[in-house]
Amino acid sequence: MDLSDEIRIPAPRARVYAALQDADILRACIPGCEELIKHSDTDLEAKVVFKVGPVKARFAGKVTLNPESPPERFTLQGEGSGGVAGFAKGGAVVTLEDLGDETILRYEAKAEIGGKLAQLGSRLLQGTAKKLAGNFFETFQQTLTDEVAKV
Repeated sequence: MDLSDEIRIPAPRARVYAALQDADILRACIPGCEELIKHSDTDLEAKVVFKVGPVKARFAGKVTLNPESPPERFTLQGEGSGGVAGFAKGGAVVTLEDLGDETILRYEAKAEIGGKLAQLGSRLLQGTAKKLAGNFFETFQQTLTDEVAKV
């Protein structure tokens, strides 16, 4: 499964990059996130609950960040297990383009899913993945917009 999108965020690139590295901000923005622990600047551990069609699962997983050329670009790789519901693994490339007081965030992500989740069909999975990504970025964008408005 492949996902990509472009989001305009009303904050400078350095602030957007810093927010994408902030475990508290990420925890608040990830749909269904119960726990997000930052073990180091590159290693995170998460527990997330979400529902895809008739399957509801709690996933535990790890994410590794690779800050290739901050604050312009970084990659991430992750994998998680949802018990009998299945597993997910994948990665993404995130680029940030500076537009003065605003930033264009672009991402390209690829994911593999197995177990009961994989049996649900690609159309349902793709739709759910787009919805979850959309919810994350909408909340992330609003968080930074609210932060800028306070200043």
